[in-house]
Amino acid sequence: MAPTARSRLRWRQAAGVVAAALLLAACGTSTTSGSSDTGQAAASSTREGLTEYPAGKRPMAPMLSGETITGDELDLADLRGNVIVLNVWGSWCAPCRAEAPDLKKVSEETRDLGVRFVGINTRDNDAAAKAFERNYGITYPSYRDPDGKLLLGFNGRIPLSAVPSSVIIDRDGRIAARIIGRTTYTTLSELVKDLTAEKNGGGTDK
Repeated sequence: MAPTARSRLRWRQAAGVVAAALLLAACGTSTTSGSSDTGQAAASSTREGLTEYPAGKRPMAPMLSGETITGDELDLADLRGNVIVLNVWGSWCAPCRAEAPDLKKVSEETRDLGVRFVGINTRDNDAAAKAFERNYGITYPSYRDPDGKLLLGFNGRIPLSAVPSSVIIDRDGRIAARIIGRTTYTTLSELVKDLTAEKNGGGTDK
């Protein structure tokens, strides 16, 4: 029996619903959107927005240096030997405001473990950035990066549009994890505490 016009319409509607559901599912499971990782380091994503690089296969982090929003000079090489959390933020960014209390808390709780936090303040002005830090009690330094030049050094591992985002660097100066989007106290605390427990950073275990 040939299908009626009504049955054909119902079939097309059902097919549209299925296609829309598949599209939404694909969007919700992507954790590396905007990345241009070239495969030089194997990575595994265990939570939404989080990419972890296994020990022994971690890419080197770029050696950043430049001026902070308070006018000081900061060279990331001076912090080598610590676990470093680089957080990209802007005072105009609502998710940045949401994660600021968690960043502050983890930075204070892990400092004695050898963890150092550094911000990269992007597409912002110094007055607004300083007001943001005062409002949230942020005391660790932040680079000035008004045009995103510092982010270019990460070879696409931090998309220029990914604000906020965070990169966690091990004691050997290698990228151990990347978080695209807002992080949380639990995620960040677990990551940095696991890294402080490593004996030889991003090298192979002995």
